[in-house]
Amino acid sequence: MKKTTKTEIEAIKSMFLERYSEAVTELHYTNVYELVVAVALSAQCTDKRVNLITPSLFAAYPTPEAMAKADLEAVKRHIQSCSFFNNKAINLIAMAKRIVDVYGGEVPLNEKELTTLAGVGQKTAHVVLIEYTQANLMAVDTHVFRVSHRLGLSDDLSATATEATLVKKFKTNLHQLHQGLVLFGRYICTAKNPKCETECFLKLFCKTTESFKPR
Repeated sequence: MKKTTKTEIEAIKSMFLERYSEAVTELHYTNVYELVVAVALSAQCTDKRVNLITPSLFAAYPTPEAMAKADLEAVKRHIQSCSFFNNKAINLIAMAKRIVDVYGGEVPLNEKELTTLAGVGQKTAHVVLIEYTQANLMAVDTHVFRVSHRLGLSDDLSATATEATLVKKFKTNLHQLHQGLVLFGRYICTAKNPKCETECFLKLFCKTTESFKPR
């Protein structure tokens, strides 16, 4: 596959920033605790599904302190329509206990400390920091992976390697670019039947319509 040139990269970046300069997550939350929970639940689950689950979950457990004392089976019932709900319920309670015991009930806002929380890996930490603090970070989900490969921005086989490549190529405005890549992949450059002819504003730079997935 033909690689994207530096000139094309700058043009792609500019067009994403113009289109998605104000883009934010589609997950519903009112504070950083709710954001961390929602992002953790969204792993291999749609934002739409998470947004159906979280109102009752947050009503029952509005703080880390409340979640830390939660009954495991009760949490499972709240999130049972979410993928991997058994493990996610265990992690939510463990996450909340650490927030309370180690961080005094306040969610830490740096990557190293966030990733010590149960169920929070690098990608989840980056998504939280991108959304909540506009950190100059990139996170690669299935949408970002697919779009970056279709545009020739990356030929890496893993999400982690793709993230490093995008950071190297874009350098700045990463939080906006992340949000833009997600929305572009979710609604325009979709895995099946991408809207190439009707809605794509990056058709000039497209290298392939193959549906890439990280290994």
